[in-house]
Amino acid sequence: MNGASRIVAVLGPTNTGKTHYAIERMLGHRTGVIGLPLRLLAREVYDKIVAIRGPSVVALVTGEERIVPPRTQYWVCTVEAMPEGMGTDFVAIDEIQLCADPERGHVFTDRLLRMRGTHETLFLGADTMRGPIAALVPQAQFARRERMSQLVYTGSKKISRMPPRSAIVGFSVENVYAIAELLRRQKGGAAVVMGALSPRTRNAQVELYQNGEVDYLVATDAIGMGLNLDVNHVAFSSLSKFDGRRMRPLAPNELAQIAGRAGRGMSDGTFGVTGEASPLDEGVAQAIMDSRFTPMKKLNWRNAALRFGSVDALIDSLEASPDNEHLVKARPADDLNALKSLAQVPEVAARASDGPSIRLLWDVCRIPDFRGISHAEHASLLESIFGHLHERGTIPEDFLARQIRRIDRTDGDIDALSKRLAYIRTWTYVAQRNGWVRDESHWRAETRAVEDRVSDALHERLTQRFVDRRTSVLLRRLKQKEALLAEVNDKGEVTVEGEFVGRLEGFRFIPDKSAQGTEAKALKSASLQALAPQFHLRADRFYNAPDTEIDFTDQGGLMWGEYAVGKLVAGAEPLKPMVEVFVDEAAGPEVEQKVQRRLQHFIDRKIAALFEPLLNLSRDEELTGLAKGFAFRMVEALGILPRAGVAQEVKDLDQDARGALRKHGIRFGQFTIFMPLLLKPAPTRLRLVLWALANGLQEFPEAPPPGLVTVPVAKGAPEGYDTMCGYRNAGERSIRIDMLERLADMLRAEDSRGGFEAKADMLSITGMTLEQFADLMQGLGYKAERGERTKIKPAQPTEQPPAATAEAPTETAEAEAQSDVAVAAEAPAEATDSTEVEAEATAADPASDEPEVEVFYTFTWGRQANRGPRGDQRQGRGKPGGKPRDGRGKPQGKKGGKPQGAKTFSSRPPKKEKAIDPDNPFAAALMGLKDGN
Repeated sequence: MNGASRIVAVLGPTNTGKTHYAIERMLGHRTGVIGLPLRLLAREVYDKIVAIRGPSVVALVTGEERIVPPRTQYWVCTVEAMPEGMGTDFVAIDEIQLCADPERGHVFTDRLLRMRGTHETLFLGADTMRGPIAALVPQAQFARRERMSQLVYTGSKKISRMPPRSAIVGFSVENVYAIAELLRRQKGGAAVVMGALSPRTRNAQVELYQNGEVDYLVATDAIGMGLNLDVNHVAFSSLSKFDGRRMRPLAPNELAQIAGRAGRGMSDGTFGVTGEASPLDEGVAQAIMDSRFTPMKKLNWRNAALRFGSVDALIDSLEASPDNEHLVKARPADDLNALKSLAQVPEVAARASDGPSIRLLWDVCRIPDFRGISHAEHASLLESIFGHLHERGTIPEDFLARQIRRIDRTDGDIDALSKRLAYIRTWTYVAQRNGWVRDESHWRAETRAVEDRVSDALHERLTQRFVDRRTSVLLRRLKQKEALLAEVNDKGEVTVEGEFVGRLEGFRFIPDKSAQGTEAKALKSASLQALAPQFHLRADRFYNAPDTEIDFTDQGGLMWGEYAVGKLVAGAEPLKPMVEVFVDEAAGPEVEQKVQRRLQHFIDRKIAALFEPLLNLSRDEELTGLAKGFAFRMVEALGILPRAGVAQEVKDLDQDARGALRKHGIRFGQFTIFMPLLLKPAPTRLRLVLWALANGLQEFPEAPPPGLVTVPVAKGAPEGYDTMCGYRNAGERSIRIDMLERLADMLRAEDSRGGFEAKADMLSITGMTLEQFADLMQGLGYKAERGERTKIKPAQPTEQPPAATAEAPTETAEAEAQSDVAVAAEAPAEATDSTEVEAEATAADPASDEPEVEVFYTFTWGRQANRGPRGDQRQGRGKPGGKPRDGRGKPQGKKGGKPQGAKTFSSRPPKKEKAIDPDNPFAAALMGLKDGN
């Protein structure tokens, strides 16, 4: 010992920051060691110091754990495991009042008398130790620290009325379990902390409480040993305990040590009683609140100057009496009792015949009795270990493996796991002793792994039995005492404090369906409040998401990945829809507005990209008069107008107006006025949604599969659906309008009066069989007469022409000239979708000589009255005795003669002749014809 060493006793009640002060003082020195009463507390302090100085200079040494880096400067130990003779600059002993403990007191007293730092020594504990320390360590200085918060006695409370963040103290396993079970039923559960649990299990249970998963802690007096817990109230279920020999009442200072766990830092705490415990005497309660207790007079002591000449000499030295009035001989501890028992075994006595053997025997006897089965059982185990060590120098690996293998199981209930945990802790202790096993690192890791597995299993069983996670979360949330941590995984599963409560689909919370009634309402309420930060994080992520992550559905829904986050609603104009978001009210207006803005940006950009030609048309300020009006009609119709409905407007357009409109990509077809770029699948899909919104449809029809020239007519589809799809109904099938215009170009060259047959090109561009084509032609107003004839086999087989592409042909002047004879089909029916081009034939058996017969159709114009864009009656079509028409719909007269038609009279002046469109590819030829007249 260094006489110049500074020795200070820092005394005071709980919650005065003594341990924190000791850590600060130790780190102010180059080296130091601190002794703590519990392995759990040692681990807590070790973690704090490692966080400050790093793991390379901090050691952790307990009976069952040893972490010693090569460059260790600071040692964190349990008091029993403190290394001696280190000569560190600093030494601290925490909870020094344990010198009076009947079981462990002699160890603390030994450290008080013999352990010193070369520069500074601190003793931390209760103020009741002032007298003994002053008497036994005269050079010690004293520093009094006051409690940072008040401790108030609140009397007796039923467990059912226990406030949150309470610790209920019991003094037996049965009592602790009974209280925990009651709290599970009434309060959602409780964490359990007992000295019999392993440090890992205690840590896990404490974490359960500290993290707020449960609001209640049921514990033995183990929580009084410096554990830092967020406890607001401590309730004693009993005021007496079994100290290993007898039931005895707890002294006021012992009650204060436990009650002092209530309140932390500047937060006040309360204490009281519950259950069968009678209310505290007023004087005792006041003494606890004022921290005024009877000073200690005697400290437990055991001789540290041991003699190893013989086993008897060792026992005598251990039983020596102190020569100081402030010390009292400790009652025989487990290690001394084990030594006395083994000394009676002849084989052991024979082996312990010299100093090293006796020292080895004493080291073996100091193995703690973790199992607690019986004194005889423990002595038998120690005898076996001593025999192996003395005979072989180490414990045989096969023997150790068998012991560990029997324990390495995680099945069973709480009691079974508790026993296995006690057994493995014995071998964990053995493996930590230097030289007792051949491969120390292996067996230390092996025993630690088994202890961890069993500890985790025990923690799980305790939690399963004493914690109803769902109820606990709900009750705490409803009281709104603190914010809960909600997590959402990549599948949208929501956990609150680790417990599954439902799913987050976009910005809407879907509670777990297993909850019913009041629990379901509480579950949703609590979860939505806990999810508030998640809603904001998700909204930020959504706002910054690219448009590729967002899409619209055929029913107008707006999706973010697989989740619906909103829907489109009708706006002032078809191309300006609005957005309605799906956001839970609990997410708040800020989240709702952010989601709404992002979705509006998305749909506005989508419309701008897919309908760019149409938007450019609407913004063209150079369009005037009839052209501007027609452009408005095109925009209103989303880029597709059946010609029959705007026949007069088209006729009224002069060539300049048509040219200006064609520059925007408008094609004036015989059947439809349309913009070919808007027939692509993406614009078509969006056009259907916008059209359905503008027309207030409850169920939106879906777009046909892309790439098909014809599709079956949709049964029960709303009027105008085929047009918005870019198709025209004709018979049982609908044909794409650009392909229909190409077919119309072919039909103009045919003799519709005399009749004509389908050409291979007609079948090819429609992708139909002859039967299907006949139905299509009838849907377009033609008559189809079926006939049969002998098939003339060609000299050389020829291939059918390839199917036509979906591209729209260039508009011709001839198509423009025939704009007044557009035809319309209105008879929807269903047909099969076939892409084969074939003539239906009845083939004869090739083995016979009968000629092969083929089916053919003859098509003639057969439009009935009141059909067509101009009104067929007005044009004389379909009237009895009306003039026949050619394939272009023009009246036919005699060959070489002028067409004959009904005379018409008009009172208005002659209409100004339309100028020839200079953009028309046939402009030059038309001009020549005009000049020739």
